[in-house]
Amino acid sequence: MSSSRKHAGKRKREAAGNAVYAVVKIVIVVLVVMVVYRLGSMAYTYGERIFGEQPMAEEPGTDVSVTVEEADSVQDVADKLEQSGLIRDAELFVIQEKLVGFKNGLQPGTYTLNTSQTPEEMIEIMSAAQTEE
Repeated sequence: MSSSRKHAGKRKREAAGNAVYAVVKIVIVVLVVMVVYRLGSMAYTYGERIFGEQPMAEEPGTDVSVTVEEADSVQDVADKLEQSGLIRDAELFVIQEKLVGFKNGLQPGTYTLNTSQTPEEMIEIMSAAQTEE
């Protein structure tokens, strides 16, 4: 084999290697863009739910009595609300309660809440020290 043929074969392998490398880079960039887009979309949707969660039902809804004990954490209350069908997501409710910003937090007592109320409205009711006895 002549020297020029060996050199031409080496150049072809290098060109093929460079082409494969370029294709792999493009695929990786496309995958990264897709993942970033998907994560951004999920974050936007979750953020939208945090600040604009809709009620479980339309007016007039159903009244549900919920008792908040002195020892209940926000997570405990959220679990009660989710089990009662008043909210969709207990973990989301915990975040909403932190962001709404009522200084007193959720107060112990028995509350009549409605499935047509938003989580923010429920937090407002349970943060005011007015309870039904």
